[in-house]
Amino acid sequence: MCAPFKNVTAVSALREALVTMLAAIATLLCTLTIAEGSGPAVLAVVLCLSLSRSQLDRDSRHRFEAAVALPVVGVAALGVGFLLLHAPWLGAAVFVAGMFVSIWLRRFGPDAQRAGSLIALPFVALLVTPPMPTTQAGPIPALLVPIAVALLALLWVSALHALARRTGFLPPPRLRRPPAIASASESSLRPIASTRMAIQMAVALALSFTIGYVFFADRWAWIVLTAFIVMSGNRGRLDVAYKSVLRVGGAAAGTVFALSISRHLPAHGAGTGALILVMVFVGVWLRPLGYAWWALCVTIALALLQGFNDATPTQILWLRLEEIVVGAIIGVATASWLLPIRSTAVLRRRIADALSSLGSALDPKTNPRTSDGFIAAIASVEQLAPAFRACRLFTRRLHRVQPADWIDTLAACRTRAVALIKSGATATDVRRAVGTARKALLEPVTLLSALQELERSLNSPVPA
Repeated sequence: MCAPFKNVTAVSALREALVTMLAAIATLLCTLTIAEGSGPAVLAVVLCLSLSRSQLDRDSRHRFEAAVALPVVGVAALGVGFLLLHAPWLGAAVFVAGMFVSIWLRRFGPDAQRAGSLIALPFVALLVTPPMPTTQAGPIPALLVPIAVALLALLWVSALHALARRTGFLPPPRLRRPPAIASASESSLRPIASTRMAIQMAVALALSFTIGYVFFADRWAWIVLTAFIVMSGNRGRLDVAYKSVLRVGGAAAGTVFALSISRHLPAHGAGTGALILVMVFVGVWLRPLGYAWWALCVTIALALLQGFNDATPTQILWLRLEEIVVGAIIGVATASWLLPIRSTAVLRRRIADALSSLGSALDPKTNPRTSDGFIAAIASVEQLAPAFRACRLFTRRLHRVQPADWIDTLAACRTRAVALIKSGATATDVRRAVGTARKALLEPVTLLSALQELERSLNSPVPA
């Protein structure tokens, strides 16, 4: 059962990556006609990747919101970039405040969450984008370049994704739900999870800027970027630690590879540019299959983009690994000690949502019965699977309760549960097992057996 599922995932990820890279290349080519330098070109690619992943182009309303907001936020981000160059401490403060607001807005629901994503896009691009030109070097004024690039990225991403879905090359947009951890109405945390995540991100970035400015001079960006990456989409302490390990390991391999091939490529030549795009494509393709692949590929791309100046490869290797490790340590320490969020609590909340969705879908009073909510909830649970499965490898003999087993058992229920929902059967035994599993969430020791009973009831013949 696992191999076909992985193959389907790889094929669908490849198709998504192809469409995303076509949009990035189209935006890049258009950008090169209106602006010179590497800054606008990198911004074009970064915005295409971010827009594709954030799915802000999935319907007309979202596209309109992005078209209105992106230029405004783009100009603001351009100002922050100017401050980072000429007034670093002030620029860092504004950057931290912008990222805090983008995450804090999640507490106000899906619309505010989309607004936060739009705010975050240009700020994230600043971490990897070379300085933008301040004087006109093309057919349009320098101030309008980021606005034009943002709109071009939105145009190409929206057009190519829409075409791919219309032709069946990509599936229809999936039902999206905000993570349960960010729910202000249901969270028992005080402050609520979204506020904790915003505070953690702000503190991690503030520490990264401070340590970077004081101890690493012009090399602070790698520290800030790493801290941002490991804290993004924070699903608890274990999730941050897991991403940090993958980030360091992938970045180490990527840096070694980039250093080995850099000797055979001219700095910033056509060959280097083509290899950067290839690495980005491979990273986008393999990211759904494992974050370490993305860390490896994006590190290669960034290393080739930024070059090695006059330092020896060995010096660059150790310097960049040092900065990445420092950023990862900052992220893990912040997530662990400042308003920490337990990953098991996040998982139990998401399992509760999945069981609630299943119970509602099987309720005879529900009309029409649909499995969309349950499928989306299961997908939300499986987002946490890699970290817990990795943890299980090392703690199986130490802890009897393994949250990864909860995920595996619940995931095994998906196919049969969806079929049962569509059949319209009453399924009294299954509904009873769902209720038992929901109660077992209060006693983690009994949760696995309750989920296994749910799986057995689903696999038993159910009278119509």
